[in-house]
Amino acid sequence: MEFIVAVITSLIAFIFALNKSNVTKEKNPRSVRAIALLIGTLAAVIAIYQLIFRFLVIVPSGTVGVVETLGQVSSRTLNPGINWISPLSKVVKFSTRLKDLKETVSTTSSEGLNLDLDVSLQYKLEPDKAADIYKNIGISEEEIIISRFRSAIRQITANYEAKAIYGEKRQEIAQRLYQELSQQLNPLGFIVEESLLRKVVIPEKIQLAIQQKIEAEQASESQQFVNQKKRQELEFELEKTKKEAERQKIEAQGIAEAQKLISQSLTEQIIKLKAIEATQKLAESQNAKVIVIGRHEDGLPLMLQEKE
Repeated sequence: MEFIVAVITSLIAFIFALNKSNVTKEKNPRSVRAIALLIGTLAAVIAIYQLIFRFLVIVPSGTVGVVETLGQVSSRTLNPGINWISPLSKVVKFSTRLKDLKETVSTTSSEGLNLDLDVSLQYKLEPDKAADIYKNIGISEEEIIISRFRSAIRQITANYEAKAIYGEKRQEIAQRLYQELSQQLNPLGFIVEESLLRKVVIPEKIQLAIQQKIEAEQASESQQFVNQKKRQELEFELEKTKKEAERQKIEAQGIAEAQKLISQSLTEQIIKLKAIEATQKLAESQNAKVIVIGRHEDGLPLMLQEKE
């Protein structure tokens, strides 16, 4: 349309310039000549300006341009900066900046409990696929993304209990949502950066019951920890007592063996002492005739008594 206006303006300026001499010859006032010259000049400047800017387009930073010519979409994407185009073309601009889509989704848990989830999806358009997005989706992609977003979160939460969604499985659910949306949106030309499960809203009574259950489980785990610690302490004391008993047994066996050796040694010494005493008495006796020759193999004197 702008190109047609520029052409018409140029034709008017040209026709006006041709007829200017006729007007001045007929009326010949200076004011008419000045007005005619001014109008013709302005028309020419406007026409030239519009013609020049119909051949170029400025794409701002953070956007890309898709060229459409007479209903046909070009696969070439215009990058930020000055780009030359056909005067019969129009440019549709798409933002490539990161977008943060926030939604409150009503869903259900595996037990059938109703939940409201505040979720966020951070995504951006892939510049090289802007033309495909324009042809297949249009200039407003949020509608299709929101519908897939809601469907994915409902499908995922149906596999979890309300307690898990409210508590320890929140990060896992967000990660599964990210993976699911990446598989669905990447082929369409969108890059999923992150998905966040910001808030879980459940009925107050159910929330209280879940909280009480969590506290009971924590108390049970704490008691189990205390019991395990006591059991470990008892096992340690039992092992310690067992080792002490074994030590005492070994010590007692050692003492008994030592006493046995000492007893045997003392018995031999006593025998020798008695033998020596007997020998001494024989030697002191006036009636006995005893000949002492050497020593017996046990170390005692060998005595021979003369028969009468």
